[in-house]
Amino acid sequence: MMNDWTGKHLVIVGAARQGLALAKYLSSRGVKITVTDLKDDVVINAVKQDFQEQNVNWVLGGHPIELLDNADALSVSGGVPLTIPLVQGAIQRGIPLTNDSQVFMETVPCPVIGITGSAGKTTATLLVGKMSEDAFGKEHTWVGGNIGNPLITVVDQINADDLAVLELSSFQLELMTSSPEIACILNITPNHLDRHGTMEEYTQAKARILDFQSSSDIAVLNRDDEGSWSLRKKVRGRIISFGRSLPEKGLIGTYIKDDQVAYWDGSSSNEIFPISSIRLRGMHNVMNSLAACAVAYAAKIPPDAMKNGVEAFSGVEHRLEHIRTWKGTDWYNDSIATAPERSIAAINSFQEPLVLLAGGRDKDLPWDDFARLVLGRVRYLILFGEAADLIEKALQKEINSGLVAVPSDKCSSLREAVIIAADNVKAGDVVLLSPGGTSFDEFADFAERGDWYKKWVQELS
Repeated sequence: MMNDWTGKHLVIVGAARQGLALAKYLSSRGVKITVTDLKDDVVINAVKQDFQEQNVNWVLGGHPIELLDNADALSVSGGVPLTIPLVQGAIQRGIPLTNDSQVFMETVPCPVIGITGSAGKTTATLLVGKMSEDAFGKEHTWVGGNIGNPLITVVDQINADDLAVLELSSFQLELMTSSPEIACILNITPNHLDRHGTMEEYTQAKARILDFQSSSDIAVLNRDDEGSWSLRKKVRGRIISFGRSLPEKGLIGTYIKDDQVAYWDGSSSNEIFPISSIRLRGMHNVMNSLAACAVAYAAKIPPDAMKNGVEAFSGVEHRLEHIRTWKGTDWYNDSIATAPERSIAAINSFQEPLVLLAGGRDKDLPWDDFARLVLGRVRYLILFGEAADLIEKALQKEINSGLVAVPSDKCSSLREAVIIAADNVKAGDVVLLSPGGTSFDEFADFAERGDWYKKWVQELS
């Protein structure tokens, strides 16, 4: 931790959203900033215009090791691997690593809720934000972190009686040495193994959200998820849990009672709202709502505000987002599904016949469960992008073991996949883009992929 940046020099690796937000915040306070990025001056030139009046030095086209010679700390943007020589050199020299979320935690005057997980963290974070807005007012609720604008840009506007709700990724957490007062781990399933290498290292990165809590803090864990629930021994404070069934003796938390979301306080049950109030498809979103309510209890948000927050939330762009009805078929955009596990949750959200668009770039994740579900549930499969051959192999393995093949096509691009889908739909189908892979073979990120997909679907005539 570095609470006093006076006279310090921070090197920021990566001229992306979070790094630039931190550069603007600290440079405006007289901190010497150097931003280094692999992109060249032509690409970054527009970004530099926003920093003309600030003390920022730009080193572009590479990350020279000499940047460490007078650095007091190194801020690493989320997309930058920790294995690059500049970061490894900082570690060897004992130069502290940080990021915008860590600096925010060192600076923010109000209580913080932090939410992480392999899937659902954006939805759960925004649900808690809606509940907080209903309870305490929009002007006293701040939602950000891995979504929206980094909250370091507005930290000076936050007051002690406000509430900050952060979505935190494993990339952010692995560098952080602060924990929120309320820390929620939704689930831990295989994801980002191309970055973390093993499930053990990935789990350790997620678990850091608990590592710096005190005995007065609260952890919110998922009783139904082995990855989340296995971390309960690390908790230093109190546990509030969530899951489908009534908590076991000695536990408190949210659960499903008949058709209601309810809270068990250890001796009695308190119904919060009917499941029908949840406007999002799928059991995974019921679980996200259970998690949000457990977090809300930890934050002393009243049940009425939980109900109002859930009813006010209609979903997130690129997450099971309905685009249009065309030729009697409903087209959905789930571009956020960048891991097979997330595509599995999306497929399970529908009862209708499915035309599934899957592919993109693989993250060294297993496709076996995905392949089994597709063969049992999907009417027509369209594979696209770099991962198409890999998914096809996983499907063939399951077919060889006795499962029945489904009609399918394979193509190189998402644009082609949309055209093939349009040629093969039947009235009553749902066409679902839920790739299971990242967008980086064709697009800058999942949002750009989703935006192009929506454009191409809207152009169908």
